Amino acid sequence: MNGRQGTASFFDRLQRITESVLTRRRAIQRIRKERQRKKHPLLDWLEAFIWAAGVVLLINQYLFQAYQIPSGSMIDTLLEQDRIFVNKLVYGPELLPGVGKLPSPVKPQREDVVIFESPEYFSQGPLFDIAQRIIYMLTLSQVDIDRDPAGRVRVHFLIKRAAGMEGDQIQSRRGELYFCFAGEDRWISEREYLAQRGFIHRLTRLVEEEHYPALEAMGKTEAYMELGLSPPPELMQKAGSYGLRYGDSFVRQRARYAFIRGAYPHDQRYRAQAVRQGNWYVPEGRIMPLGDNRDNSHDGRFFGTVQTSKILGQGAIKYWPPGRIGIIR
Repeated sequence: MNGRQGTASFFDRLQRITESVLTRRRAIQRIRKERQRKKHPLLDWLEAFIWAAGVVLLINQYLFQAYQIPSGSMIDTLLEQDRIFVNKLVYGPELLPGVGKLPSPVKPQREDVVIFESPEYFSQGPLFDIAQRIIYMLTLSQVDIDRDPAGRVRVHFLIKRAAGMEGDQIQSRRGELYFCFAGEDRWISEREYLAQRGFIHRLTRLVEEEHYPALEAMGKTEAYMELGLSPPPELMQKAGSYGLRYGDSFVRQRARYAFIRGAYPHDQRYRAQAVRQGNWYVPEGRIMPLGDNRDNSHDGRFFGTVQTSKILGQGAIKYWPPGRIGIIR
C-alpha cells in the first residue's frame, strides 16, 4: 500500500511540474505576441533587414562573395560586366575585411583564377576599407563607394590567373611567354605547356606578329625624345604605320632602354632595365598573376609578383548574365 501511495505521489508531482512548465511557456509566448503586436512595423522591418544583412556579410566574408568584372583583362574566360561568385573559404578567409587571414592547407595552384588586392592600391584607412567592403558585399557588388576624384571606381581588387609559381623563370618574347620551371633547365612555351596539360582556357592576343616592328620603332622614338633628339622621319613613319590601340609595352620599353644604353654605355641602370624588361623570377611564397587577355591586362608584368598570403579567394561560378552561367576554369 505504501508503495502504491509513493508511486501516485511521484506522478502527482510530475504532473504539477509539467503543468507549471507548460503554463509558463504559454505565458512567455503570449507576452512575445503582445510585444510583437505593439512593435512598430518599421522597427520590425529594420530587425529583419539587420538579420538578413548579417547573414549576407557572414556568407560573403567567409564562404562566397559576389564580384563584378570591371575590365576585359580576362577575356575570354571572364567578360567585362560578368558577375561571379568567389570562393573565400578555399585559401583561408580574412577574419575581418582587410584584417588578417585564417590559415588553410590549400594553396593556389598553377592556372587557378584568383582574386587579390591590387599591390598598387592605396588605402584610405582601415575604417573606410571596412565600410567599403561591407557596402560592396551587402549590395552584391552593385555599390562601390571607393572612387577617385573624377568619380571612377578605384581598382581595389584584381582577378587574374596564377600563371607563374614560385621558382619559375619567365620570359616574354613578342608577347608570348616562355617558362623555365623550378628544378628544370629547359624553356617551354606557355601555349605548349597548356596544351600538354589539357587546360581549356584560351589566351587572347590583340597584337599581331607584323605589329612588332612598329612597337620597337615606338620605343626608339621615345628614346630619341628622352635624349632631347629629333627622331628620324623614317623611324617616326614606321612607329605610326599601325593604328595600335593596344601594344606589348615590354617590347617597346626594351627597345627604348636598349637605344638609351647605346648613348650611355657606362650607365649600368639602362643595361639592367633592358635585360629586366620581359624577364621575371617568381620568389618563394609568391605567384605571378596574369590576365588571359595578354595585350590588354594590367597584371604582374607591371606590378610584380603577389604573396600567396594576400590572395583572398578563387573564382568559382559565373552567375550573370544567364547565358554565361557556369564554372570558372
